[in-house]
Amino acid sequence: QLQLVESGGGLVQPGGSLRLSCAASGFTSEAAAIGWFRQVPGKEREAVSCISPTDGRIHYRDSAKGRFTISRDNAMNTVFLQMNNLNIDDTGVYYCAADPGEDECILHRLMYDIWGQGTQVTVSS
Repeated sequence: QLQLVESGGGLVQPGGSLRLSCAASGFTSEAAAIGWFRQVPGKEREAVSCISPTDGRIHYRDSAKGRFTISRDNAMNTVFLQMNNLNIDDTGVYYCAADPGEDECILHRLMYDIWGQGTQVTVSS
C-alpha cells in the first residue's frame, strides 16, 4: 500500500518555526516527485514547495522563498519541510503528496497521485 503520513504540525507564534515530516511507505520517496501543499477553509489547496527525484531540483512558491526549506532523508524515506519566520498567512492544513512516475516536480496539485492525511499548522499570537 502506497502511503504518506505527515507529522510535525502545531500551534506556533508569529516568527516561530516548525518542521513538518512526510514519511513514505510502500514506495521509495527518493524516486518520486514530492510536494508540500497548504489548504485553508474555502480555498483551493495550493502548492508550497516540491522536490524532484532525479536531480533534486527544488521549487518554492514566492511566499515561501527564504523562509521554508524542503529536504529529503533517504535512509528514513522521509521528506521534511522546515518552516521559519512563520506568519499568520502560513496557517492551514499541510499535506504532502507524491508522484512516483515523475522525474520533475511542479507546483500544482493535479500532478500528484498519493496524498497524506494532513497536519494542522496554526500561527497565532
